[in-house]
Amino acid sequence: MARGWRFWTALWIVYIVWGSTYLGIKVSVRTMPPLLSAGLRFMLAGVLLAAILAVLRKPLLVPWRQAGAAAGLGIALLGFGVGVVTVAETRIDSSIAAMIAGSVPLQVIIWRTIARERIATATRLSAIVGLAGLALIVIPTGVSGGSEAVGIALMLGATMAWSTGSFFSSKLALPEDTFVATVYEMLGGGLALVVVALLKGEGGELGGTSAASFAAWLYLALFGSLVAFTAYAWLLHNAPISQVVTHQYVNPLVAIVLGAVVLGETFDALTIAGGLVVIGAVFATIRSESRQAALIPAAVIEPPRAAPGVRAK
Repeated sequence: MARGWRFWTALWIVYIVWGSTYLGIKVSVRTMPPLLSAGLRFMLAGVLLAAILAVLRKPLLVPWRQAGAAAGLGIALLGFGVGVVTVAETRIDSSIAAMIAGSVPLQVIIWRTIARERIATATRLSAIVGLAGLALIVIPTGVSGGSEAVGIALMLGATMAWSTGSFFSSKLALPEDTFVATVYEMLGGGLALVVVALLKGEGGELGGTSAASFAAWLYLALFGSLVAFTAYAWLLHNAPISQVVTHQYVNPLVAIVLGAVVLGETFDALTIAGGLVVIGAVFATIRSESRQAALIPAAVIEPPRAAPGVRAK
């Protein structure tokens, strides 16, 4: 069990950096086109990661089916997932986006239920309670209509794309090397976003980019998509998964605090209650899943294949 300084450094990088990506997106889209900025940062991160792997002499060429599967997963997770989150944050606060994104683990439980996987009753109940908390966040704003309602709808769609891609990723023939798979995911998702952005005419909107927005974009590309994912991948290979997945409920808390302190974001009591319910449900779900796994002898457990780059924000 990893308990040294490397473990804690990597874990806190994932906690803080991925939690701060919602703030970074909010600042970047103030003066940068959302789809184009998201696509370019993923392409930059993908190229940099490929260059690092090349220096380390890791083979980047993989069978075309594996490359295609990884690129397709990148389109689902990064294109329909993070790309749509970026658009949503042009209409809603970063804190609200983080609260809704926090429901992804609960949505995956729904997918697992549909697939008739064996799931503990406590896990299912936690998912139901968490989704009820999600309703407290989205319904009051959603029924009021307007720009915020559209942002809420986009954010829900993004989380559904993320949970769906995450669930089905284990069924794909992806490259064995996590980092190589991530290169194809980032380049596939980034290229798809850039193409859509150019078709929408976002290419001419970069001229008015402010220094703050550019700095936030660069932070997202280098730290959100490259540094934090490297730390996450290291954790997956060197720490118990029950500890690694704690970021699922820490990230929204970090995003909420940063949104309030840096951007002055506020929300009503109902939204706060909903956010706490979602985060609490994710915490309960992770504990339930960890306990269930601990009861099964290691020899009879088929190691789950995590989606490479599944949280490469």
